[in-house]
Amino acid sequence: MAITSANQLELLQTAEAVAREKMIDPGLVVEAMEESLARAAKSRYGAEMDIRVSIDRRTGKATFTRVRTVVEDEEVENYQAEMTVEQAKQYMADPEVGQQYIEEVPPVELGRIAAQSAKQVILQKVREAERDRQYEEFKDRAGTIINGLVKREEYGNVIVDVGAGEAILRRNEKIGRESYRPSDRIRVFIKDVRREPRGPQIFLSRTAPEFMAELFKMEVPEIYDGIIEIKAVARDPGSRAKIAVISYDSSIDPVGACVGMRGSRVQAVVNELQGEKIDIIPWNEDQATFLVNALQPAEVSKVVFDEEAGKIEVVVPEEQLSLAIGRRGQNVRLASQLTNLDIDIMTEAEESARRQKEFEERTQLFVETLDLDEFFAQLLVSEGFTNLEEVAYVELDELLVIDGVDEDTAEELQARARDFLEAQAKKALENARALGVEDSLVEFDGLTPQMIEALAKDGVKTLEDFATCADWELAGGWTTENGERVKDDGILEPFDVSLEEAQHLVMTARIVLGWVDPAELEAADDDETDQEGADETDAEEGDDQPAAPEAGA
Repeated sequence: MAITSANQLELLQTAEAVAREKMIDPGLVVEAMEESLARAAKSRYGAEMDIRVSIDRRTGKATFTRVRTVVEDEEVENYQAEMTVEQAKQYMADPEVGQQYIEEVPPVELGRIAAQSAKQVILQKVREAERDRQYEEFKDRAGTIINGLVKREEYGNVIVDVGAGEAILRRNEKIGRESYRPSDRIRVFIKDVRREPRGPQIFLSRTAPEFMAELFKMEVPEIYDGIIEIKAVARDPGSRAKIAVISYDSSIDPVGACVGMRGSRVQAVVNELQGEKIDIIPWNEDQATFLVNALQPAEVSKVVFDEEAGKIEVVVPEEQLSLAIGRRGQNVRLASQLTNLDIDIMTEAEESARRQKEFEERTQLFVETLDLDEFFAQLLVSEGFTNLEEVAYVELDELLVIDGVDEDTAEELQARARDFLEAQAKKALENARALGVEDSLVEFDGLTPQMIEALAKDGVKTLEDFATCADWELAGGWTTENGERVKDDGILEPFDVSLEEAQHLVMTARIVLGWVDPAELEAADDDETDQEGADETDAEEGDDQPAAPEAGA
């Protein structure tokens, strides 16, 4: 095939046809043609030559040129594409390093192999341009709902035609045992869009909590307008879900608005989600109140919240226990996901038994350590005393309110408690010394002998060791693994050391060792305080404005 004037416009016509079909810029197709023709010309004239092709965008005429660059004498590596200043003088009047000499060369005849190679280059370039266009189109649409047509199913994954390309709905992103046939219409949530070597990958989902939130946004105008906000969503796809909503207009009931007239709005969402039962719950800033709402339809008798552990105990009547837990733990699991709390559910009888056990354990503690009879120990527990430290160091007046306790008895109680604690501390220090604890850690202010013993058992034996500890290593904490909250035990957690106290102790140790400059630390604290003040001011100024809707889990 020769590039001749017989049909020079055919190149442009082909480029425009391909561009229209693939919905890309015709200029990209022409550039691909230029590159493919240049590659074919190099195979004719020599691969080391710098052959370039330019196609006129109006006439379609292809011009073949050879380019040679002027370089220093010692830098010539490719004599076909480079030449020295001296060599360039026969072609140019006053050549300089870096200049290029361009001369036109005759068009090449494309043989069958060269034509096939040119075609492959064009197809590759067109494919790349198509992928770029597809990525640019969908990268900003992640987090939205799209309608598509099912093309085929591969190993349980559904390939969906989304108009400008293909997307994948993985097997684990389908609701239950959904099955689709080619040409079925499907509504899906764009979960992620990634640029990969084989082209942009568009990942779809029907099980994501955000899918439900977006469906409600489509069905409930108040959510779309920002009057009602979806605060949290928890789903057991295809079975049951809970969604927490709040209204920024006191005249609008958020639950009623989401349910709609005769349940029309929520029913539309239920139908799309294959009959998934949906509990719509009013959101509340108070976590205990929100949890009571989240456990609906079960009734809750009492809520005990442990802020430090992020854990909550819920007490329910015996007849409500199975309803609160739900089938296979579904109700409590969804409530836990919705509130982001670790929930323990117990009956009133179980709570009573637990409290009785705690009462007996504390009573026994006072009987054994203070040499008291059981009745007197029970009096101490009934008045709220839980450990020896409280008895030893409380104000004397707080002991005198107990029936039958006079000043001499109270002083004797405190003396016994202090003697026992001192003996414990002495023994703990001896054990720590035996484990190799150094004076630098023993003399550090803020650690009790029992704490030092616990640190020594964990291998922390010097102040330097202590200063390298992370706060969570000392105080403990919670991490999330595979969607479940997992407890990390801290070395000093049995001594009720909070995360803030652990941070303070570690930072103080670093200051004592000279690792941290106190002045710099104070400056950082001042900056943080100023920033918090600015944030509070911004929040107060924005109180009159309704918060923007934040659909999602």
